[in-house]
Amino acid sequence: MKLSQFKIDVPNELVAQHPAQERDESRLMVVNRKEGTIEHKMFKDIVDYFGEGDAMVMNDTKVFPARLYGNKEKTGARIEVFLLRELNKKSRLWDVLVDPARKIRIGNKLYFGEDDSLVAEVIDNTTSRGRTLRFLFDGPYEDFKKTVYTLGETPLPKYITRPVEPEDEERFQTIFAEKEGAVAAPTAGLHFSRNLMKRLELHGVEFANLTLHTGLGTFRPVEVEDLTKHKMDSEEAFINEDCVSKVNKAKREKKRVCAVGTTVMRALESSVSTDDYLKPFEGWTNKFIFPPYEFSIPDSMITNFHNSESTLLMMVAAFGGYDLIMEAYETAIKEKYRFYAYGDAMLII
Repeated sequence: MKLSQFKIDVPNELVAQHPAQERDESRLMVVNRKEGTIEHKMFKDIVDYFGEGDAMVMNDTKVFPARLYGNKEKTGARIEVFLLRELNKKSRLWDVLVDPARKIRIGNKLYFGEDDSLVAEVIDNTTSRGRTLRFLFDGPYEDFKKTVYTLGETPLPKYITRPVEPEDEERFQTIFAEKEGAVAAPTAGLHFSRNLMKRLELHGVEFANLTLHTGLGTFRPVEVEDLTKHKMDSEEAFINEDCVSKVNKAKREKKRVCAVGTTVMRALESSVSTDDYLKPFEGWTNKFIFPPYEFSIPDSMITNFHNSESTLLMMVAAFGGYDLIMEAYETAIKEKYRFYAYGDAMLII
């Protein structure tokens, strides 16, 4: 398929700038692949679609305050530094993006905090905007991490054009977030409240957790018309025995296996045995799913409404069927659904 087949014009006013007042009170579009139908519900109605023995797979990654603002030595120019991942704990080395990148060269020093409590030196270029920074910090690692997190802010996506607010620290995080390492929330999971999870449990739904640390690669634009030539950035994932046994039990018993979000879908489909069951996984995945694709593990998925021409939209179209998903997106725009990270949700069954 071609990149241009995934172009969608999302009106600016439909880009959600704030989360719904209550997590489970977002709208929910239910897309039925077999019937070819589209229904409009509330997210808390999701309990009507799952029952005894079904497995819901969640991503328990935790977002850290990855966006820092510093000043360049001598000129004092304000520089945004987006922490991607820690390369070496002992040496305080980090893989980052900088903006504006043209001003930042190897050897430059950056100062953070009102009292310059944190200093970093640029030691390498990785991509056009990518740099390797060494933080110059005397003291234990715990103090260093605490300083970085105090100075950092919640890494809201750029299409949320308002300043970060205190509530974002909690709301740009799922209630089951545990394992730190993501620079973006697994947004399908943001709709789950404790009350809703309790109701699903009472219906006999099994929750299985895996971890995929969402990196910026998820949002990197596709720049080739021929999708077979696009290379996904790698993201770190962990699938343990507990998750494997819950998912495979549901599969064996012909119950539903629901991937809560594109990150879960990518992780599950990255670790499939020869007989189409899930197996444990620990490592990096750069799996790129786009139509046509034969899914092995989940038979339902929860997802948000994604950006035009994004790899996330391509994955959803592969799962739901290209024509039906494009129709669903047209309907979402007409019905004024809220889009992207803080927006509404879709259940594909």
